Amino acid sequence: MNVEISDVSALEILDSRGRPTLEVTVVLDDRVRAVAGVPSGASTGTREAVERRDGDAERYAGAGVTGAVAAVNGEIADALRGTRWTELAAVDEAMIALDGTATKQRLGANAIVGVSMAVARAMAESVGQPLYRWLGGADVEMRLPVPHFNVINGGAHAQNPLAFQEFMLAPVGAPDVREALRVGAEIYGRLRALLRDRGLSTGLGDEGGFAPDLATAHDVLDLLVSAIDAAGYDAGASGVAIALDPAASEFCTDGVYHVTDDEDLSAGDMVDLYAELVDRYPIWSIEDGLAEDDWTGWRDLTDRLGRQVQLVGDDIFVTNPAIIPIGGRVGVVRRDRTDRRIVRRHHPPPAQPRRQPAAEQGPAHRREDPDPTPRSRARLLPTAPWRGQDQRRSDPRAQAPHHHRDLPHPTSRREDPRRPAHAGVGGGQARLNSQVELTGNCLA
Repeated sequence: MNVEISDVSALEILDSRGRPTLEVTVVLDDRVRAVAGVPSGASTGTREAVERRDGDAERYAGAGVTGAVAAVNGEIADALRGTRWTELAAVDEAMIALDGTATKQRLGANAIVGVSMAVARAMAESVGQPLYRWLGGADVEMRLPVPHFNVINGGAHAQNPLAFQEFMLAPVGAPDVREALRVGAEIYGRLRALLRDRGLSTGLGDEGGFAPDLATAHDVLDLLVSAIDAAGYDAGASGVAIALDPAASEFCTDGVYHVTDDEDLSAGDMVDLYAELVDRYPIWSIEDGLAEDDWTGWRDLTDRLGRQVQLVGDDIFVTNPAIIPIGGRVGVVRRDRTDRRIVRRHHPPPAQPRRQPAAEQGPAHRREDPDPTPRSRARLLPTAPWRGQDQRRSDPRAQAPHHHRDLPHPTSRREDPRRPAHAGVGGGQARLNSQVELTGNCLA
């Protein structure tokens, strides 16, 4: 690749929260034009690269980005225009050197990342490749991530008593993204109905999930398991698992975690809490379970649960190559487990033909399970062995009350005569894009 950047420009736009951000446009000498909008989170780690905000209290409460826009239209554009570039990394390195700070605070990380995104899209289009293929490489096997549906919001994303910020549904048993999206949408619709039936708010948080007046993680997880069941799916590794993003830095002060108004926990107590939740509910991933500076707590959490669930260190590592080695030295990241923890993949069973309606297939087929006891917790991991072809579960009323039993494939949903032909998403359809998060757990 050898392209010349003809023009770089930016303007101030509003994101989905109504906060200012940048839109960057890059034009190449072959007339390819690409545009990128810069994302911005509500809760961020203190060691993340620094956004450049104006600080003018009279305009967008100080959150304007006209300074970052000026940096793109001025210094960055001058440095990139008229030069031929052979790779995106060279463009990034030129902007980092131009900024000259460790945190990108002079030009603004929002300015730099916006230009980088737009240049990446332009370079991909210039050679006639989709962005994912151009970034991944021609010889790399492509897998689509499992979508994670952010269906209950708390913390910085909602005005409710919940300390934990995100509760997500992960259709890890789905054979493809199309089916995973359907599963998530149907459960989302059932969750709305459950909230309404229980007199709880169906108002939405910042990221499209519901923000009911619930106070504890147990309350939310009980509700999610009920919604999964009501939609006709099973909670677990062969069906729909649950992922947490507590964003614990947001409710931790001086090493004390303020989980509820009348419950303050130590790091050790938090580890015990997560262990109890993982044992009781079909949780497969925990992101930012402890504060960004709680290295001892993170080490204990890794020792306790690192082989059972995926642990994601977002705020603690902030994708900073200078911080990640620290995690290795203190035992938060283990070399023998790094690949499994960060890019854990699973291989779901082959997609099953859609079952005929009950009226057409005769008596419902039920799988006889010689072992009615709960499966090992390892079965909740996408890397665990997958069950056989017919995974329709037996009557849950005939089993012991546990949430992580052997579960059917989402596409082989049990038939429920009370269930309408289509589980609606209500007003959520336009919001689905803001609810869906992609994670490294991949669909084959």
